[in-house]
Amino acid sequence: MAAAARNTAALTDLLTDFPDQVLPLTVDVRSEASVQDAVQATVQRFGRIDVVANNAAYGLFGGVEEATDQQVRDIFDTNVFGASNVLRAVLPVLRGQRSGHILQGSSVYGLTSHAGVGLLAATKHALEGLTDALREEVAPLGIHVTLIEPGMTATPFLANLQVATPIADYDATVRQVQQAIGALPPTAFLNPALLAQTVLMALDQDTPPTRLVLGESALNAVQTTLEGRLQDLKQWQPLTLAAAGKTVQPV
Repeated sequence: MAAAARNTAALTDLLTDFPDQVLPLTVDVRSEASVQDAVQATVQRFGRIDVVANNAAYGLFGGVEEATDQQVRDIFDTNVFGASNVLRAVLPVLRGQRSGHILQGSSVYGLTSHAGVGLLAATKHALEGLTDALREEVAPLGIHVTLIEPGMTATPFLANLQVATPIADYDATVRQVQQAIGALPPTAFLNPALLAQTVLMALDQDTPPTRLVLGESALNAVQTTLEGRLQDLKQWQPLTLAAAGKTVQPV
């Protein structure tokens, strides 16, 4: 297995447990050259690539107005453009093999959003659109693509969360959500080991899922969001069809 990180110190435990099976790679996904070098090193060591876990990302908490231009550009640079760099680097290898499975790290926020997570959700929504298109493009080539959409997980992700400078007018919305998240008990977060086991189960399926929502709270949030969108479609169907010159009775 090739394990990539910006700082390989994060891979110490993995290397200790599997010293002869893990290839540690220092990679900055924002650098196309860095990613290309890592892919070449992986193929040189193992001869092929079977599974790609494309999961480099970080979070930014704050209202849409509160985030600076640089904060917005930085989070897209890692979460979206970095993921795109990885895909462009690995796809020639997978196409040559006519096989492989891409696990594209997304989030429950790839399907939902709420106050305070707009910028994070924007990056995840972008990845969802990109990944859905990619899945169609590579399906005839024997390549599977699965979106991984977990709820909140007990990882350093939240500890490394960046926070935008507060604006008082958003205390009743953004700050309220921030306080609610901070008050969540440990049981509200997914166990990373169990999450990983579940993803491995998905990999073993003859027909893998196109997207895999992980966790009960994530499932509930996605169901609520999708039901709300269907209700909007029904409620505003007359106006929708009016744009096509059709007249229908309100639902």
